[in-house]
Amino acid sequence: MLFTYELARRLEGTGVTVNCVHPGVVRSNFGRDDLEPVMRLLTPLVRPFMRSPERGADTSVWLASSPEVEGVTGRYFTRRQEKRSSRRSYDTQLAGRLWRVSEELTGLRQPA
Repeated sequence: MLFTYELARRLEGTGVTVNCVHPGVVRSNFGRDDLEPVMRLLTPLVRPFMRSPERGADTSVWLASSPEVEGVTGRYFTRRQEKRSSRRSYDTQLAGRLWRVSEELTGLRQPA
């Protein structure tokens, strides 16, 4: 979220939009091989209550294609609704630091 909000600030005025999306708990194979023994037992029980991959992708597809949110940037969405993220996710100093560290670690620098 920090990175997305910082990217939205840096792209302001370009027409490019970026947003955060929480897909919900989705039935996928993500983490399947890394589960702790307890989770290996519990996952089959909660799996029927998880969202399908299609439903999990719904908000992302909506944000990318709907005229309803055209031009909306730097926001957090879940189930097609804008929500507030954690207080810390709006810390611009922390976001700037994350950006700088990311540049250093990747060896990429934005032209001045």
